[in-house]
Amino acid sequence: MANFSFLNSQKAGLRTGKKTIVDLSPWQTAAALAPLAVTAEEKEFARDAQRLADHDVDQAFASALREATLQAQHITLTGDALALSQKIAQLQDLIKQDQAQVNSITQQLNSPSNQVRKDAPPPVDSGDLDVAKAQLGLDKDQLADAQQDLDRMTGDRTAQIQAELTAHEASMRNYDKQVQSGGEVAIVSATRTGTMGSRVKAWFNQRDRNQLLQQALQQTQTDIQALTVAHNALEAKANAGVPAASLSTTDRSTRLAQIKDRAAVRQILGIYDDRIQTKQQLVTVYGKWAAQVQLQHRIVLHLILESLALIVFIGICMVLCDALVHRLMDDPALDRRRSQTLRSILELAIQVIGCLLILLVIFGWPRETPTILGLTTAALTIALQDFIIAFLGWFVLIGKNGIHVGDWVEINGVGGEVIDVRLFNTTLLETGTLADRGLPTGRRITFMNGFAIRGQYFNFSTSGQWMWDEISLNLPATGNVHALLERIQKVVVAETEKNAELAEQEWKRGARGSSLSRFSASAVENLRPSASGIEVLVRYVTRASERFELRNRLYQKLIELLRDSGQEPEIEAAPAAQKE
Repeated sequence: MANFSFLNSQKAGLRTGKKTIVDLSPWQTAAALAPLAVTAEEKEFARDAQRLADHDVDQAFASALREATLQAQHITLTGDALALSQKIAQLQDLIKQDQAQVNSITQQLNSPSNQVRKDAPPPVDSGDLDVAKAQLGLDKDQLADAQQDLDRMTGDRTAQIQAELTAHEASMRNYDKQVQSGGEVAIVSATRTGTMGSRVKAWFNQRDRNQLLQQALQQTQTDIQALTVAHNALEAKANAGVPAASLSTTDRSTRLAQIKDRAAVRQILGIYDDRIQTKQQLVTVYGKWAAQVQLQHRIVLHLILESLALIVFIGICMVLCDALVHRLMDDPALDRRRSQTLRSILELAIQVIGCLLILLVIFGWPRETPTILGLTTAALTIALQDFIIAFLGWFVLIGKNGIHVGDWVEINGVGGEVIDVRLFNTTLLETGTLADRGLPTGRRITFMNGFAIRGQYFNFSTSGQWMWDEISLNLPATGNVHALLERIQKVVVAETEKNAELAEQEWKRGARGSSLSRFSASAVENLRPSASGIEVLVRYVTRASERFELRNRLYQKLIELLRDSGQEPEIEAAPAAQKE
């Protein structure tokens, strides 16, 4: 392809291939265009172009050899060139002698008389033959070197042209060994492009191929003009070479040489005529090939328009389906919230299906199934990772340390009663925190089950739901404060002693060791001075579900105790309770 002048965008006519005496560009152009043929018609045109281009190059070698031979015959040797020519003649005679000696030794080695003598050594042996052959090879190398020196001095290019011809014939034999498969006819080949993407690609390929063919055709026409000019110039030179009257006055040998020269010139002119005719046929083939590509170009353009029409039809169907969904969902008999949800789902389904159909029209069905499945799986894993984690979290929640319907839990700071546990989500009826149990807000809160893996949750139904609560009493600073405190202590202990024992047992079982052995759940009284006397804080353990009930009982008993003691009861609830 580097030999194409029309493939060099920077400089027109620039050939970057190997420089040769004989122009090989016709064959190089045809050989480079042949792989671009797609249909059976194009392949037939490619074979015709290769046949004509090969014949043109063969004729170019023939004319070049004749011109070089004719030019060499009119060279007059002088000086070093003459001496070198005499040396070549001597080397040629010496090579003949060496060859005769090699033949003689070979005959003597094969003769019976050379093998009869047993006591005396033979006249010749294989060593003599090796020496004779080495001398013959040396003389031939000297002759070849001298011939090349003479050709360089005289400008004779016959040997170089012959070497190029040998190389070209070898490359042609290698090219003929390549198997060229047939193709489909143009219409069938064009309809094989079933997707819009492949049709657009084929359209651009055909456009590029047509441009290459047009430029190859123009290059061939330019070669025809150059050959015509060279033919006319050589013909004019031949006609004006030697007048007919002078031929009769010259001697016989000179006249014979002039006739041979004129015959050689006429042969070269005949080769020029044949090359011009061959190139004209090549122009015709390139023209038909380009017309065939243009026909395919129109077929593929029609198919592209069909694909575009199909895409427009799919778009119109999407718009109509969307309008139909809007009309159906505007029915006042339907629930507004459900109709809005259903409308969103149907609109999304219409858009997804429409986009998939358009992608199928453009790209077709995927062929790399494993790759497509792998990419799809990776995309779904990323897009649905929350659902996957929620599904795995469901197994954690249904385990031994999970949560169940009816449990009182706290999830991500939100407390409530579990009313539903599903594969992907858990629903709570919000009742506030532990301190506010029994005061539901009426809100249903749903969490994805991923909190069991990524977040945290507390289940207060798996234990006694113990909590520390406290109440505050204000006592005047009198002399019988200590006796009154002892009576208050007895009342509180009597009401909370059973709960304290149960709480300690559950704490120790939950700790599974002795780390909580030094802790006690007994009621505690704390004293601190206040403006009105002494403030007593009574802290005790209670079940969360019994908190308000136990507090009311304590209030009642403490009020009765204070009235019996002649004190004005001032009892306040603690501002907040503490969890277990």
